[in-house]
Amino acid sequence: MSEMIVETRDLSMRFGGVLAVNNVNFSLRERELRCLIGPNGAGKSTLFKCMTGLHQIHHSNGRVFIRGHDVTGWRPHEIVQLGVGIKTQVPSLFNGLSVWENVWLSACRVYPKAKALEVTRDTLERVGLSSLQKSTTGLLAHGQRQWVELAVVIAADPSLILLDEPAAGLDVGGREDLLRRFAQFSNDATAPASVLVTHHIEEIPVGTTHAILLKDGKVAVSGPVQSVITTEHVSAVFGLHIEVTHESSRFF
Repeated sequence: MSEMIVETRDLSMRFGGVLAVNNVNFSLRERELRCLIGPNGAGKSTLFKCMTGLHQIHHSNGRVFIRGHDVTGWRPHEIVQLGVGIKTQVPSLFNGLSVWENVWLSACRVYPKAKALEVTRDTLERVGLSSLQKSTTGLLAHGQRQWVELAVVIAADPSLILLDEPAAGLDVGGREDLLRRFAQFSNDATAPASVLVTHHIEEIPVGTTHAILLKDGKVAVSGPVQSVITTEHVSAVFGLHIEVTHESSRFF
């Protein structure tokens, strides 16, 4: 049995009278790629922020474990030190620095400077940013900045990557390109375990092992991707019916 990387136990989060996350149990093992799906307001991003420390939780509201550590109540920077790479919806970068400098600074967190140079070069090639390495990050288009932040996350060699709506704000072509490249990255034999949050069924990348459908803060259904997205739960939540075949499946 592979190692458990992330686990939540009876996790809940309330904002005033709204129970945004309601008794959610979630787990992720080594090398897995799982997607949290659901409509806006389902509790996906709130659950993500609970796992990353962006929302502070107390033990009375459940537990979060990362690599066996009880990180309930930990701050984001403490969780990152466990080898967790966090990609939020809005890119958080050093806008006055070049693309190379942003990625290099991330690599320097875990590698000696000489090795960090090599990792930076390889990472930029891996995500297709070599041609933009000298560009000022703050002057890039939104889609390019999304790529830069993903490169920053990868360069730190995380054992776990958590991505909240990584394709947010991209046009159809940009979204498909990002998801295709991320699928290639996540299917690599050395890729870390990953959790991807999205409210678009078509944004489930190739290689995703499991999907978790959230509705009103609760887990409506969880299991292998094809079995989840073809259930009546998806039809009820998204108002559509999907039949997954070799010909019709584009990403998953």
